[in-house]
Formats: sequence, C-alpha cells, structure tokens
Amino acid sequence: MRWAMVKAAIAGTVMVALAFLVPLGLVVQQTARDRVLTASERQAAALGPALAITTDRDAIDRAAATTEAGAKGRLAVHLPDGEVVGNTRVDPDQLDTAAGRGRAGTVKAPGGYALLQPVAVDRGGVAVVEVYVPDADLSRGVGTAWLVLSGVALGLVAISVAVADRMGTRIIRSARRLATAARSLGSGNLTVRVPVEGREAAGAPEELREAAYAFNAMADRVVHLLAAERELAADLSHRLRTPLTVLRLNAAALGRGDAADATRHAVAQLEREVDQIIRTARRDPVDAPPTVLGCDAVEVVQDRVAFWSALAEDEGRPWQLTGDRGAAPVPVQRGDLAAAVDALLGNVFRHTAVGTPFAVDLVAGEDAVTVRVGDGGPGFADPATAIRRGAGHGGEGSTGLGLDIARKLAEGTGGDLALGRSAALGGAEITLRLNTRTEVELPRQQRRRTGRLIRKD
Repeated sequence: MRWAMVKAAIAGTVMVALAFLVPLGLVVQQTARDRVLTASERQAAALGPALAITTDRDAIDRAAATTEAGAKGRLAVHLPDGEVVGNTRVDPDQLDTAAGRGRAGTVKAPGGYALLQPVAVDRGGVAVVEVYVPDADLSRGVGTAWLVLSGVALGLVAISVAVADRMGTRIIRSARRLATAARSLGSGNLTVRVPVEGREAAGAPEELREAAYAFNAMADRVVHLLAAERELAADLSHRLRTPLTVLRLNAAALGRGDAADATRHAVAQLEREVDQIIRTARRDPVDAPPTVLGCDAVEVVQDRVAFWSALAEDEGRPWQLTGDRGAAPVPVQRGDLAAAVDALLGNVFRHTAVGTPFAVDLVAGEDAVTVRVGDGGPGFADPATAIRRGAGHGGEGSTGLGLDIARKLAEGTGGDLALGRSAALGGAEITLRLNTRTEVELPRQQRRRTGRLIRKD
C-alpha cells in the first residue's frame, strides 16, 4: 500500500508538472527567439536615417560598424543599384521578395536566419538591410531555462513523494496492526485487541478505526461464544454422570469373570473420559497445560484390540492382530489415537453382523505408521459419503463422527484416512496413516516397553 501511494503521488505530480512546465518551457524558447529577432530589427532600423541621407558605401559601412551586428560581421546592406555593403548570406530571389513586399521578414540562411528590412533611400529606391542571426543566438539561455524547470519538476515530485510517504506510513501502521491482530486471533490468542484510542491509533483513517472497532467486537463475540460452548459441553457431559453411576453400580454387582471385568473396565474408562471432557471444557484455552508430544502406536493399538477382544469373543467374531513388535512413536496424544482406533473397531461391531471376522494390521515405516482395520462384512456402499462428517454409514446408532475424528487425527500429522475393500476378508478396509517425519518424544513410561501381538481365531 505504501509503495502504491508513492507511485500514485509520482504519477499525479509528474502529470501536473508536465501540464504546466512543458508549455512554460516552450514559452521561454519562443521568448528567447523573439528577443533576438527584435534586437535584430532595432539594429536594422538604426541604419534607416543613414540610408535616408546617403547611399555612399563608405558612409554606410561606417554606420553599420556602429551596430553590434555590423561589428560582428553579421550585417549587410543591399543598395538599390545592386551593390552590397558587408557579408550577405541570402539569395537574390529572397532580396527581391523582401523589397517587393515592403516590410521586414525573416528567411532561412545557412546556419541560422536572416532578417531582411526594406528601407527607402534618398533617390527614391529601396535598400534592404540584412541582419544575420545564428541558431545559437536563438536558443541562448533556453537550455538553462529547461534545466531550471526540470529541477523544479523534480523538486515537486520529491515533495509529493515525501508527503505521500508520510501519510502512507500512518495508514500502513494501522493496517499492519489490524493484520497482526487478525493473525494472532487466528492462531488462538483470544486476548488480542486493536487499539482504537490513544497514541498508537493517532493518525489512523476513519475507515481503519471502524475496522478496528469491528474487529474488537468480533473478538469479544468469539470469546463469548467459545465460553458458552465450553459451558454447554461441560453441562451436557455432567448429565452423563447419573447414568454412569447406575452403570458402575450394576457393573460392580456382576461378580467375577472376563465379561464382568471388561464391563467394569469400560465403565471406568467412560467415567474418565467424561471427567476429562468436563475439565477440558471448563479450562481456559490460554491456561491449558502442555500436552504429551507423542505416544507408541503399537502399545495403543494392542491395548484397544485387547479391550475389544472381549466383546468379539462374546459375539463369536474371529479376529487377528498382526504387524510390528517394536515401538512405533507417532506425534499424537495417546488418548486421541485410542479414540481413533476405537472408532475404527467400533464400526466393525456396529455395522457388521454377529460372528463377522475382522483383522487389524500395524505397519511402522520410516516416514509413517499405518493401521489397517478390515472385516468380512458387506463393505462401504459409498466410501465418499461414509467419510464425510455427520453422514456415517446410515442406520441406527451411527453419528457419522467416528471416521471424521480418525481422518482429522491423520491429517493433523500430514497423513490421511482411506476407505476400501479388504483383500483378505472381502469386506470393508479402513487405512489410517500417521506421518512420523517429525521426531516424537514418548512418555517416560512407554520408552522401555516391549510390544506383544495378539492373535485369536
């Protein structure tokens, strides 16, 4: 913007300067020409009295020598009898034309111009006084005048640029403050505001002041909406405590056994998740504690498959977990990865018939960790719709959020989520790829863990 204002000032000033200075320069050039020709006319007229008295060559020569042009050899007198006093530079035809016209005129001569002035002599004839004017005399002082005018034009341009730059600095400073605040708000700083009063806002245009007021109002509205959203999430989560309490009491009364232990474990985990949602919703984003930098994908996948294996045994689902045994660090939090894996496995149980087999394959590469979940069900009728947020597979109990949660987790690392058909089982296959190019630091309790794969047919 600043350079645009400077260019506009330069263009406007140059146009104005040319509109005034070019005609003025031409006037100066014409004035110099007229001044020289007028001086030549005066010198030619100075010989009129002498020619009116006598046509003697010597007398006329002496009279011509008293003039400036005669002293420089630029004056000649053409007498009626054809005799010439001085150095002539014109053709006889030009002399005849001037004598017949009876008034002074200028004709072109070698290296300049010649002023021809007819003068009546004492014997009734007409003599012609020739005054030669070189081209250098016609343009004397014109170059200096053009230089002065050019200097004036450059000075005007410099002044206009300085004024435009000064005005543009204030505008640009205000615009940059607004842009910086917008970037800061976009990055999550909800406390940023644009100053609209005081020294920092001095000199800002009224339009930018209005934009600053609108920005501050928008930021306040965003803070208000986020606070209301956090409170709503906390209130909704808190409503789950009552049914969770009932579930916990019922799970405690189930007695012993694998199914009872899995149920109690699931209820406890659900309580922890609800508590975490409430704490996260009520925490100010500015005061949020630093998060764990990464987790071990092998450990998380094994843990979630072990959790779902109890339900798989109850429903008679053959299942298989294959892949790498060593640690596979990924740049995501453990809870987020566990939620994504649960979403993939939960789809198998919700959208396939009881007894349908499924398989989980984990591959850790140099740049990415890939988790594939395949099943022997009917597969995806429309993969593009299934992965779209809120669409889901259709059917009862589907919110359409599970695959979208997994997709966002993958894209957050630079990876992706793909839907296809399982080559081994013939049903649906979901491929979650997490990019691991960024160096990941595992939590201390996971650094020395050794992986163990589970298989159940």
